Amino acid sequence: MAKYTKSAEAIAQLSPEQFQVTQRSGTERPFQNEFWDHDEPGLYVDIVSGEPLFTSLDKFDSHCGWPSFTKPVVPEHVEELVDTSHGMRRVEVRSLHGDSHLGHVFDDGPKATGGLRYCINSASLRFIPLDELESEGYGDYVKLFEGKE
Repeated sequence: MAKYTKSAEAIAQLSPEQFQVTQRSGTERPFQNEFWDHDEPGLYVDIVSGEPLFTSLDKFDSHCGWPSFTKPVVPEHVEELVDTSHGMRRVEVRSLHGDSHLGHVFDDGPKATGGLRYCINSASLRFIPLDELESEGYGDYVKLFEGKE
């Protein structure tokens, strides 16, 4: 089975905001979060389970105040669920193994890349810089960046 799991130890390490977002399906403030304007090359993983979710190669500025991506790096690691909270119909995005609330996916993204915008809370992510992927155990993902830096 996968090496990515949700554990009580990982949950206990979360900041109050990370807990609110990932475990209670909260939303952090736009333009006041860690990765909304972050552009360093690397991999974004679930803060709870460590499962790979998105890469900087698929990140774009959607002007919404949260990190936005055109697609997940491993589609099977991202679940999409109908969300009818707050009087609207949206598609919630959750990590498969960590069961973390990540954010929502919308169909108003760049048309050239399929039209999707994964609008993700920074509080649900941990960023691993490209030059640390090997040492952090994500060496298989280095090849995605070859020739694209």
